[in-house]
Amino acid sequence: PSIYIFDDCLSAVDANKERKILNNLKKITNRSTNIIISHRVASLKHANHIIVLDKGSIIEEGNHEELKKSNRFYSQMYKKQTIEELSNT
Repeated sequence: PSIYIFDDCLSAVDANKERKILNNLKKITNRSTNIIISHRVASLKHANHIIVLDKGSIIEEGNHEELKKSNRFYSQMYKKQTIEELSNT
């Protein structure tokens, strides 16, 4: 297919499995458009374009580095999830 949609498909796996799955998906779907819906920032880090929604409205968009520097919602979620991931290891 030219488009794949993954709707929160990695929410039930740990960070290591998530990385492995994403690496494999990248290889398999490298010539298609991939839409990944996720609450976990780690799933989105390598996306070309990220759209952050709140109550159905776009509140931010850009790539991971741009959004991380914005000090808005995405940035705050990234920091929170990074701290949680480190405390779980």
